[in-house]
Amino acid sequence: MKNLIILLAGLMAPAFSAFAEMRDIHDAHIADVVVTASSIAIEAGRLAQSKSSNEDIKAYAQRMVGEHTEVSQSAIELVTKLKVELQDNPISQSLRADGETDLARLQVLRGQEFDKAYIDQKVVLYQHVLDTIDNRLMPNASNEELKVLLYKLFAPFSLHLEDAQQIQESLSKPDRLPDRKSQAPGGFAAENGAFAKLML
Repeated sequence: MKNLIILLAGLMAPAFSAFAEMRDIHDAHIADVVVTASSIAIEAGRLAQSKSSNEDIKAYAQRMVGEHTEVSQSAIELVTKLKVELQDNPISQSLRADGETDLARLQVLRGQEFDKAYIDQKVVLYQHVLDTIDNRLMPNASNEELKVLLYKLFAPFSLHLEDAQQIQESLSKPDRLPDRKSQAPGGFAAENGAFAKLML
């Protein structure tokens, strides 16, 4: 599994390294990255819901679809309010390309191989996303409301990573599956449901 994670990290690196090639990162670029990353998580989540038979994977995927839908809607509502159009950029383009490649890989997998590949992808994705928000997006965001949105993404995305890591560990120990039903719901929708009020 360690080798697979290293491979996935290598595959994701070109997308996130695209920021290093961008000299000017504008708010419209940042919002587009947020929407693009969420779209990728939603598509992968829907696939996991339909293909996985693991209840933890299915529950996690359902959360990803719901919470990333909220994230996309918040970003789109914000740029609409600011009368700014989403702008395509190298990082969004790379994310889309890598997302399509990852989905294609998942499509041909079944059973535990699918579950492990899906959750390994989520671990790598959120590690990179959190680093990108902290070191690239936040420092370059100029609009205060966009900064608030990015700030509010950090906690739920950290939770997404933590939960993915727990499921990842449980998949290597099938006799110790975590009871996800016992945990209170959380994430972007629960912790940031009042985000819309900030725009009023």
